[in-house]
Amino acid sequence: MFNTIKTAALSGLVALGTLAAVPAHADSIYLGFGNNHHDRRTGVYIGGDDDGFRRDRNFRRCSPDRALDKAERMGLHRARIVDISRNTVKVVGRQYGDRVVVVFANERGCPVIYR
Repeated sequence: MFNTIKTAALSGLVALGTLAAVPAHADSIYLGFGNNHHDRRTGVYIGGDDDGFRRDRNFRRCSPDRALDKAERMGLHRARIVDISRNTVKVVGRQYGDRVVVVFANERGCPVIYR
């Protein structure tokens, strides 16, 4: 009997320690035990600022605006987006009177693939 109480108390302390380690930016904490019919999940769920914007996914991509800014910093005038695919962003512009095509990888930081 004493071992059962000791195990339960230790489990409670571990659970409180886990809740204390919750990030400060979390807006809500949900302790779910599920129900019989629809939701069978159990556990602690931490909700953050969910405005429908996936920050982790979008920060890994090269946005068209970011590609245009980078092309203009590289010296292209009248830069414009020609093609956006899953893996690349293609920008066309003028430099020293010549037509220049720059292809950026659709990754974080917009690395140059072809110039």
